[in-house]
Amino acid sequence: MIPPNASLVKYDNPVLVSRNTDKKTPRARALKVSPGPSTATGPVPNPPGKQKLAPVDAKAAQQTDEILNSLLPPREWQEGGQLWVQQVSSTPATRLDVVNLQEELDRRLQQRQARETGICPVRRELYSQCFDELIRQVTINCAERGLLLLRVRDEIRMTIAAYQTLYESSVAFGMRKALWAEQGKADMEKKISDLEQEKRDLEKQVNELKGKCEQIEKRAQEQRQVEEKKHAEEMQFLKRTNTQLKTQLEGIIAPKK
Repeated sequence: MIPPNASLVKYDNPVLVSRNTDKKTPRARALKVSPGPSTATGPVPNPPGKQKLAPVDAKAAQQTDEILNSLLPPREWQEGGQLWVQQVSSTPATRLDVVNLQEELDRRLQQRQARETGICPVRRELYSQCFDELIRQVTINCAERGLLLLRVRDEIRMTIAAYQTLYESSVAFGMRKALWAEQGKADMEKKISDLEQEKRDLEKQVNELKGKCEQIEKRAQEQRQVEEKKHAEEMQFLKRTNTQLKTQLEGIIAPKK
């Protein structure tokens, strides 16, 4: 039985928990394999029994298993109407296991075409699984060191989640600003169009007023010329009349010879 999603973390063989999934079955946690041969029947036999340990060693192994199950919870999935559970392996790792882990990591990075640089969810997922497997290996040898690595892992994940939230919020803010700018651009273009139309109307009014002013000035000039001509004619008439009257007056006043 192969789990749906293969991981770089080393797990034990899956264990059949329930054959009928119609009824609600409590989720199995920290399942332990009995040291003796198993009498349960299934498609995959249980792992081989371990050697009987001393009470102190058995208690330490049980504590290690509990820590492992708390760090890396058992995986559960359903297949063919059956519920399967797979616990993380508590077998100590050797140098060969570490070398195989590195080779498997490189193979999966190449197989899934993960990016070598930049943001890549595939590369992040595979390295996260590799780090979990290293935590498992370290926890088996020293539980305290494994718990400290778990704190480091959680801190890194929290930091990445914070950066991701900040990135998403900044992208959303940028999108809102872009939408506002686009909307403001449309409003500004409409305002510019209205102002240009108003400018054309004012220029038309200015031209009309200039034409009226020119006509008024032309009529005023013509009227002035007419009045000046009329005034000149009146002056000539008055001068002639004055001359005639002066002549008549001199004729009357002058003594007769």
